[in-house]
Amino acid sequence: MSDAGVYSYSAVLMGSPILLKLFEDNPTLARQVFSLIKQQENLFTVNRAASEVMAINHAAGRHPVVVSEAVWRLISVAHAVSILPDSTFNFAIGPVVKRWKIGFQGRSVPPAAEIAALLRLTDPHQVVLDDAQRSVFLQQPGMEIDLGAIAKGYIADVVQAFLRQQGVTQALINLGGNVQTLGSPPHEPQGWGIGLKKPFGREDELLGVLQVQGKSVVTSGIYERYFELDGRCWHHIFDPRSGYPLDNELLSVTVIADRSLDGDIYTTLLYGMGVERGLAWLADQADLDAVFVTRDQQIICSAPRHFRFQPLDAAWSLRY
Repeated sequence: MSDAGVYSYSAVLMGSPILLKLFEDNPTLARQVFSLIKQQENLFTVNRAASEVMAINHAAGRHPVVVSEAVWRLISVAHAVSILPDSTFNFAIGPVVKRWKIGFQGRSVPPAAEIAALLRLTDPHQVVLDDAQRSVFLQQPGMEIDLGAIAKGYIADVVQAFLRQQGVTQALINLGGNVQTLGSPPHEPQGWGIGLKKPFGREDELLGVLQVQGKSVVTSGIYERYFELDGRCWHHIFDPRSGYPLDNELLSVTVIADRSLDGDIYTTLLYGMGVERGLAWLADQADLDAVFVTRDQQIICSAPRHFRFQPLDAAWSLRY
């Protein structure tokens, strides 16, 4: 418990440290939250043989797989975003990601011919959804879907809804980079302070602090998982059209939204758009804000409708 009366509870789930902040000492509620996260993780992971997503992948090219309502909802969202024209979000990019092994042992830059062959297994239009049966069929053997890019956001929203059902009006849940909030902390009218990390900096180095009330904050950056080879940074944010990491002026994108799921989706889409196209697109989105961090040490904010930003590093320029 801190001086401000914040009770913090933590666990390691989904391969990440999970943090829950409440304003009452309620370890029972915390255990319920962590149990809920674990239950949701088991539905969506590709790292457990018994998961529904693994069952879909194992049946690729052979037969459809009927899934639960929760998995169906998330797959339906991922599919819809993946087939948008020129989308840089593709939930069927699993074979390419697995071959690169970024963040794992054996990582390497695959031969171009191998990437080209794997790309033929990543067409989201070849993921057939049957709404009546609630089934998913991958048309080619070797295809794989991966919900990892949006599962944390979905689960953060599930936790937020659960806390509301329990009568909680002020709380924060951090699922290893996906932050979802309820209300504001007591005596903090500006809202929750959420740090914006300095790319490739120490764990505690911040470019600034975003302040939000009842919003989700999701950041995706090339510094999260990467390796360096021949003077180049090969990171985990892929361009599904080329099979290679996206290479533009950006180091990170942060999205402020009501739903953490939207944060997951739009960090990826905005990364692909780049700064100028992204800002132009955001101008028409009343429910989304974003912060772009660029290679030339700029912090560029969209019109801040749902957040405040306090810069902390004078070496980086700030513009709106």
